[in-house]
Amino acid sequence: MLDDRRMAVLRAIVEDYVSTGEPVGSRGLVERHQLSVSPATIRNDMAVLEEAGLIAQPHTSAGRIPTDAGYRLFVDQLATVKPLSAAERRAIQTLLDGPLDLDQIVSRAVRALAQLTHQVAVIQYPSLRTTRVRHIELIELAPARCLLVMITDAGRVEQRVVELPATLGPQTTAVLRAKLNEATAGPTLEEALVDLDSLWLGFTEDVRPAVQAVVDTLKAIPKSGYQERLVAAGTSNLARSSADFRRFMPVLEAIEEQVVLLKLLTEMSADSGQIAIRIGHETTQAGLEETSLVAAGYGPGRTVATLGVLGPTRMDYPGSIAVVRAIALYLSRILAA
Repeated sequence: MLDDRRMAVLRAIVEDYVSTGEPVGSRGLVERHQLSVSPATIRNDMAVLEEAGLIAQPHTSAGRIPTDAGYRLFVDQLATVKPLSAAERRAIQTLLDGPLDLDQIVSRAVRALAQLTHQVAVIQYPSLRTTRVRHIELIELAPARCLLVMITDAGRVEQRVVELPATLGPQTTAVLRAKLNEATAGPTLEEALVDLDSLWLGFTEDVRPAVQAVVDTLKAIPKSGYQERLVAAGTSNLARSSADFRRFMPVLEAIEEQVVLLKLLTEMSADSGQIAIRIGHETTQAGLEETSLVAAGYGPGRTVATLGVLGPTRMDYPGSIAVVRAIALYLSRILAA
């Protein structure tokens, strides 16, 4: 356990290295951070921090840089999160306020994340398996054709035209609509679909094939479309973080392939607005050892997906945490409306 002064030295090293990208020396710490001790004392403290594995010396006669463990301790010891500026709050509100569908909400939110943090922003679409049904509409289009519309609590709207083997008629269509809404109210869609297999038993034999056709169409929806999908923005920000852009080629590949990031975001899923952070080797993914991921869950009163920012371990953690949390809460509020 570090004493207050050595924790202050570690905090100062992290802040200076994030700001400049250059190894930090003892004299510079004393001058910039008013630590009220001599450079010799700071050098002793830095030796203790290095022995503890919290900082490292990249080159002989160079200053020190934080290690993954140093960043982790810095993040864990954050007493407060950097507040959003008035301009940042206005930017988020301007981008996300107004009547928007889910695609527009996600598109605008991921751009806001990238612009405000100067990192790569990633947002996971709500999975149909874990969302709940807000409403199901069934509309007769022709004697043997109907339109099935499903609206989830995460704002997703799915529409399917169903070709029927028999005519339902207005009265049966209304009864089926009511039964579908009753059966899917409450549980997640995946849980609700299990109970639909026997729904046809509540109808006369002549319309049972048509009822089953509607049920089969509804059950097929989670297996189609963008079930697991990731939207990213701000990949150009990686070029600004390092002169050696080739170091981040594995990160670009992970963004393009999506599977690795989707797995990470799913593992880091937390309560809406709560922050989870993976630093360097904590990502446990080859190629992402020099990156950090700051993420938060979002959803209409409960977490249905995760969003976050991905960047070098030398990132502004307090600022990134503040923006990620704010946008997760904004998205949750919009989806709950």
